Amino acid sequence: MSETIRNVEQMLDSSPVVDVTEAFGKYQGLLEALKAKIDARFETTRDPSTEELESYGTYPDGPGGKVAAYSGPEIDWMVHSWLGNPGASFVNLHLTVWLGPQVRVPHLGIALLLWPEGWFYCDSVPRVSLVIEDDYYDKYYAPVNDDWLKFQADHPDFEWFTSPSAFIRTSLSPTAQCYSFKWSQENFQAVSDWMHNHVDRWLTWVDEAEEVPESEREAQREIDLRIRRNIADRDPANSMGVRYFGEELTGKLVRALWGGDRELPRP
Repeated sequence: MSETIRNVEQMLDSSPVVDVTEAFGKYQGLLEALKAKIDARFETTRDPSTEELESYGTYPDGPGGKVAAYSGPEIDWMVHSWLGNPGASFVNLHLTVWLGPQVRVPHLGIALLLWPEGWFYCDSVPRVSLVIEDDYYDKYYAPVNDDWLKFQADHPDFEWFTSPSAFIRTSLSPTAQCYSFKWSQENFQAVSDWMHNHVDRWLTWVDEAEEVPESEREAQREIDLRIRRNIADRDPANSMGVRYFGEELTGKLVRALWGGDRELPRP
């Protein structure tokens, strides 16, 4: 298995300019299908703070994007978004679900990228220290390990992506999937299959979870927010937002990813 150790800007700037609109459409369809599964399980309301971000930029004539964030009785913050310029090689899409403090099921993290090759990230974001809470590891990570290893063995043409950012590397769980790959329908299908299986498994975890005692929820709520904000603020891909849209709008977009301007109450 080979390895990619470059940031997003380096990958994009060293690649030919290619129209990836068709692949972008496939990515959008995948995230819509995954979100439909989540919507069928949870009650959510779109946060008004993101309504102005329904469409920004000049897409399809140039760079553009969308951020829609939601909250509900069981979901602290769910983000469905994209940013980029599909006509010129690059697009970055997210579907993340940060659960409320009533359970300790890992959060759901999904990202897709075209630069113009493919890239994907899919993870169960832990809410505790796995080294300390080994029973949490045993419940949510150990059972996925064999499938994680099998995916690697079955797809030797996928390149493991190692972020140059040490903070981003430490934010990954032991069963995170984070690969670059040559764009093809076969490879896209492999990514789609993994993500559907993961979301199905994650929804089962939610349904089977024990409730967190009321006395422990405030501490969990604050830990969750700290994790979410740090990951959003420190994402090296934020530089692409600055390149396309400038510092001010990028700041607003990053805050939308963690809920910095939210209007709905937290669960």
